[in-house]
Amino acid sequence: MAIRSRRLRKKLRVDEFQELGFDVSWRFADSLSEEEIDDFVERFISEVIEPRELGFHGGGHRLWDGVVATQRLGKCTDDDRKAVESFLKSLNAEEIEISELYDIWWG
Repeated sequence: MAIRSRRLRKKLRVDEFQELGFDVSWRFADSLSEEEIDDFVERFISEVIEPRELGFHGGGHRLWDGVVATQRLGKCTDDDRKAVESFLKSLNAEEIEISELYDIWWG
């Protein structure tokens, strides 16, 4: 098998340029107000996503889902997954689902 050039590996997002992320979804309790949901999401971004230099690509209303990936070229870790999960649990989010890490370019 031929060895790929660095340029091609970067273009294909493989090897050292591979990017790992994970899916996350949760539901807000029906008892929460719009303001409480807004505060929850603000805290999620400011306390978990931004300090870990991650990005959250998703949204919702009562049911939220999206993809968590790094802001720069890189790989999310199991520690990132655990941080997201523990934050969501600490604020009593419901129906929390977090996928395993996967290659966000090649599934």
